Amino acid sequence: MSREVAPLSDPGLPDHVHRKADTDPIAEKKAERQVALFFAFSALGTILFIYSYLFIHHDLFIFIPILGSTNAHQLFLGLGLTCSLLFIGMGAVHWAKYLMPDNEVIAHRHEFRSPENERADFIATVKEGAAASGLGRRSIIKRSLALSMGLVGLSPLLLLRDLGPLPEKQLETTSWKTGTRLVTDPGNRPIKPADLEVGAVAQVLPELVEGQERILNNIGKDAVLLIRLRPEEFQLSPERLSWTHEGIIAFSKICSHMGCAVALYEQQTKHLLCPCHQSTFDVPRAAKVIFGPAARPLPQLAITLDSEGYLIAKQPFTEPVGPSFWERSS
Repeated sequence: MSREVAPLSDPGLPDHVHRKADTDPIAEKKAERQVALFFAFSALGTILFIYSYLFIHHDLFIFIPILGSTNAHQLFLGLGLTCSLLFIGMGAVHWAKYLMPDNEVIAHRHEFRSPENERADFIATVKEGAAASGLGRRSIIKRSLALSMGLVGLSPLLLLRDLGPLPEKQLETTSWKTGTRLVTDPGNRPIKPADLEVGAVAQVLPELVEGQERILNNIGKDAVLLIRLRPEEFQLSPERLSWTHEGIIAFSKICSHMGCAVALYEQQTKHLLCPCHQSTFDVPRAAKVIFGPAARPLPQLAITLDSEGYLIAKQPFTEPVGPSFWERSS
């Protein structure tokens, strides 16, 4: 049994539904203000980014003690840049959705290279569409867009500030000074020789003076490892031996190759190892490099005791800590 099938017909396009902003001037004005508001939020986000980059440092710790200055600095940098870019995109989408021309166009397939008359028609259409977008007559959108785009363009230029000025002497000095106590990290407890057994390792930082706070950049330079050996195990020059105390020797924790933390100590071999590139330093011989890409021994910190029996720095580091850099003479 066969059944006749009706021939297919072109269903055409459904009736076009006009947006409210196309027919209602009040709705159009409301949409225009909403777009401008998005662009204004973008501008505020960029201002927050610039303010965070230039002014949020350690002074903000007073107002946001839970976050801390470093976390607050990074948080508001991210929020500011996110808002500046997000609201530009939201404003552009809202503009296109409610205010741009809503004409349906059918584009028929054609050769890749259009005839000259069609190319000219396309240019005319683009110009007509640009005029129809209303950017010229919508002054509030034009001004707010210019403000947001202008400010967000400053963000990459602002980051170029990190390329200069040169660090000068900042990389050559640490917070260690003559008489500075060694304190545990974490804990901030002063250390006595009896606190370390033979073979023990402890990470220490310089004790803070009253009213001072730890700065992340300083922590990166100030970290020191204390290692206790038997005094007879050292193979040091008389000067370097005088920098130790009862078998306790102190070295910068920052690898002299690429600045990683030298955090692995082998008690049997008495070697310090850098986990990043396997540079190996011999503790009894003043952290001499015995393997890996590091070119210099770890800087040694001279230590002694104060009147209360706590370990202190006898003097600052006599050489820059960390990796070599181009200003360095050695």
